[in-house]
Amino acid sequence: LSQDPMDFEWSYWIEWGRQRILWLLAGHLLVSQVSRLLVEEYKPWCLMVYGMAACWLLLGIKGFAVILLHATISFAVAQFQLSLLTWLCSLFLLSTLRIPAVEEAKRKWYDTENEYYLLLFSVSVRCLFCTSFSLEYCWHGPAQKSFHSFLWMLAYVFYYPTFHNGPLMNFDEFSKQMRRKETFSLKTNLSIFIVGIVRIFFWWCLAELMIHLMYIHALYSSALPLEAASHWALGGLALAQVLFFYVKYLVLYGVPALLLQMDGLKPPALPCCVSLMHSFTKMWRSFDVGLHRFLVRYIYVPMGGSQSSLLGTLFSTALTFAFVSYWHGGQSYLWYWGALNWLGVIVENGVKRILSLSLIQDLI
Repeated sequence: LSQDPMDFEWSYWIEWGRQRILWLLAGHLLVSQVSRLLVEEYKPWCLMVYGMAACWLLLGIKGFAVILLHATISFAVAQFQLSLLTWLCSLFLLSTLRIPAVEEAKRKWYDTENEYYLLLFSVSVRCLFCTSFSLEYCWHGPAQKSFHSFLWMLAYVFYYPTFHNGPLMNFDEFSKQMRRKETFSLKTNLSIFIVGIVRIFFWWCLAELMIHLMYIHALYSSALPLEAASHWALGGLALAQVLFFYVKYLVLYGVPALLLQMDGLKPPALPCCVSLMHSFTKMWRSFDVGLHRFLVRYIYVPMGGSQSSLLGTLFSTALTFAFVSYWHGGQSYLWYWGALNWLGVIVENGVKRILSLSLIQDLI
């Protein structure tokens, strides 16, 4: 059976996985287990060196230099310990990914578009990691500064399982867990690994079946079948689309999550099944848990969040969705998507507040 080629993300990561990334992840696993067994206290630095080598191998010296430059600039700006300045720096670094002249120069470094896109995706995700480190640096006092050194930043930014596509793990969680001393059991780790591999293989088979049998994305790319379909059929297609997106991310986040567990870290929870969700708020909280924690900790709460006035809550929520839209690429359709999500969350929370009023409760 021929497969539906229209889902770029799935085809892209599966191709890269088969070519090099899975082998590099296997190398990370080997380095991690050996360092945990023999030199536990040097584990962060062993993994940092391996991550830097893997980055150099995949992205070349110029791609490696770009990520190192981003980390260096972020760290230098963080020395001022001003959150606003750190955010301005992060937004500036993100904006450089969208300057046509810079894009064109980077494209010339590589033979194929796929290699350029790998750099683009990696740098986008690294920007979030640099932002997390820098803000934690701004917020912590002198007592914790030893755990916020440039070396720790490099260990965090070049941690390979989350390097290309996430999931996102905030620096405070990463550093606490990476420093934690615990007994190492090869037998326990082996059982975690076997169970994890079996689950990921099952999800991968399910995703491949959907790609080969359902042709959801091919149908979406053509106007004629959509115009001919009934409303029920369109609803079914929409459900099939989000279910495939869910299964896809079980694989794409499941592999790094398993490696995080093998390294003695607690990964963000994997996406919740979309069929079990009935609210916008729950969707944002439980689909990409790492991104949600990042947005809440670094944007929503500092801007006032739910503790501020109604206008303050509306503003902090709008700012959160604006950043998500901009980080994903900032195209016009993403701004519409962000605005509709913001509207969905606002309406939902508004209805919830109305229903919690004692008068309405009595009527119910």
